[in-house]
Amino acid sequence: MSDSNLTAFTNPSTFILQGIPGLEGAHGWLSIPFCAMYIIALLGNLTILFIVKKDPSLHEPMYYFLCMLAVTDLILCTSTMPKMLSIFWFNSREIGFSACLTQLYFIHCFSAIESGLYVAMALDRYVAICHPLRHSTILTNRVVAEISLAVVLRGSMLALPLPFLARQWPYCRTNIVPHTHCEHMLVVSLACADIRISSYYGLFALVSRIGLDVLFTALSYTQILRAIFRLPTKDARLKTFGTCGSHLCVVLAFYIPTLFSSLMARFGRNLPLHFLSLTGNIYLLVPPMLNPIIYGVRTQQIQARLLRLFPHKWTKVFS
Repeated sequence: MSDSNLTAFTNPSTFILQGIPGLEGAHGWLSIPFCAMYIIALLGNLTILFIVKKDPSLHEPMYYFLCMLAVTDLILCTSTMPKMLSIFWFNSREIGFSACLTQLYFIHCFSAIESGLYVAMALDRYVAICHPLRHSTILTNRVVAEISLAVVLRGSMLALPLPFLARQWPYCRTNIVPHTHCEHMLVVSLACADIRISSYYGLFALVSRIGLDVLFTALSYTQILRAIFRLPTKDARLKTFGTCGSHLCVVLAFYIPTLFSSLMARFGRNLPLHFLSLTGNIYLLVPPMLNPIIYGVRTQQIQARLLRLFPHKWTKVFS
């Protein structure tokens, strides 16, 4: 290979996204459930934003965090789904080098923001249950804004080194990414250099994003459960715990596939590529789809407002 060709390939202008390796012939069929889940995620999260905006009674910390979660979910799934569907439908596999790194940043940035929002929502539930009379004085609008800003800044800064580290490596082996989007470890593994810095920092970001957030959420719920068990009656305990049900469901729907996919991408080198690709898409699409459904079904205020959007005859059917 000539020096000029080597230099050109060391700094690729584009990457080629392979889609779901081994299942290329089924891309058309696979696009149906993925497209359906994406549409549900868009409609569900936009509905949450509309309901909270229109109903002044929902202008409180829990629903402010829920709106931030909805915006985060919209950005997170939109950062990958349009390109994935273009691969499935039009075989449009090329993605620019800078666009690939931007997509990589968005995925990790907004995944970290979403994880931080779950901690903030756990804090809201802790204050509401353990200090109900002081809830409005502790979680003021200013405090909510400061928590939200801290969550966004942490996610933005935590993900920022990833694309800069990936950009510095020489790529002289191949520019084919065996995935539907630019996943960090799959991209940097194409480099013909020692990528331990990227690998170690990626692991640090994963522990900071998931490990610490799960720990803080678990601590909040430990205090919540202690407060619930001190309540005098079983009905009171069940009713109070029910106010945490939606949050617990979305936490499990996010952390289980996220942790599984992240560990498989890092340590599951002997697993089939199509399995890694499918699991890598689940944690980016399933939580944004499930979150508005869970909150719509389990939160009475949102459910009541949603039913008022339907004509009277449909309200009778759903109520």
